[in-house]
Amino acid sequence: LKKKKKKSCYFTKCCKNSGLLMVVKCRKENSALKECLTAYYNDPAFYEECKMEYLKEREEFRKTGIPTKKRLQKLPTSM
Repeated sequence: LKKKKKKSCYFTKCCKNSGLLMVVKCRKENSALKECLTAYYNDPAFYEECKMEYLKEREEFRKTGIPTKKRLQKLPTSM
């Protein structure tokens, strides 16, 4: 995952520095990022990891009726 984050970082920096011209100027960085992501999508171990995470979240939702996103939000300390 570090490799993907590094490529994502290069793409992000390029986009920030290029503004509206990012479509033209950041093609190389975008291609590298797409290549990296495609490798992850085709990796059976990564697929299984994502599947298990999804199934765990789905099971928890079925138990509580509360989506993961809302469960993880902090509750206000004072009312």
